[in-house]
Amino acid sequence: MKVKILVALLVIVVIGLGVLLAIKFVDSEEAKKVVDMSDKDENDVITVGIENKKESEKPKSKYDNDKRNIAVIIDNVGSAIPQTGLNEAMIVYEAYVEGNLTRYLAVFKDPKVEDIGPSRSARPYFIDYAMENDSIFVHYGGSPKALSEVESFNMNNVNGIDSPGKVFWRTNKKQAPHNAIVKVAEVWKYAESRKYRTTAKDRNVLNYVVDEVDLSAGAPATTVNVPYATSKVKYVYNGEKKLYERYVGNSVQKDWLSGEVLTTKNIIITFANNYTTDEENGYGRQAIQNIGTLDGYYISNRNGNKNKM
Repeated sequence: MKVKILVALLVIVVIGLGVLLAIKFVDSEEAKKVVDMSDKDENDVITVGIENKKESEKPKSKYDNDKRNIAVIIDNVGSAIPQTGLNEAMIVYEAYVEGNLTRYLAVFKDPKVEDIGPSRSARPYFIDYAMENDSIFVHYGGSPKALSEVESFNMNNVNGIDSPGKVFWRTNKKQAPHNAIVKVAEVWKYAESRKYRTTAKDRNVLNYVVDEVDLSAGAPATTVNVPYATSKVKYVYNGEKKLYERYVGNSVQKDWLSGEVLTTKNIIITFANNYTTDEENGYGRQAIQNIGTLDGYYISNRNGNKNKM
């Protein structure tokens, strides 16, 4: 099945029991080639059948604890690649920033890694996602509008431009400015020094469970192609691992420090409008109309279903 897309493509992929979320913007010229999940006919109708359970009956996941999460802006260009820590994220949002380049916001709940990054500067829509996840926001600078929103919302944040201590360190293995690594333990030390709240007050945006979701009534989705302007990303299902592996072109992506293949359990694709901001900088920075109910796809265990998100 080839899905026709007319606006922006938002792809969420879940890493292990977590989520990797990518945002892809397209125009009508390339819409028909954006997502290719199978060889089914384009006119096939996909339905959703997900059983609702009472909260008390739902299995608990490793994310069900009261520790607050951290949301880290991660670079995705040049020497920043490959990154480290993404396999430990609950959710990773990937979005265009400017110049057809993308950047991540990775949300971590008690990660089992010491280093995450490289980190980079913030954008306003990443602030939306950090706030809805009740995150401590970790970034290395930001656009003027993003920094203004951090201040106006009085966000608990850690900014590499002005944060004291050893939260960020510059590795000599990568070229600046793509080499600012975040030390997880130092984030918490800094948060405590600023008297930030360190326990969660809100539920996760996504309700994580440990049981498998049956999407067999949907279309086969062994490969999900996401052709960004500057790279062709695809997720290929590994039947032995029961996970999707992320590729750029024909090369599988791996963690910079551990060498692990980047994998995900679930992929959610939604469609949102995007536009160039009026910032007078010539960079072509983007904004996203990401509030409301959007059409989308939920893909897991080699199958995909159409749904409202």
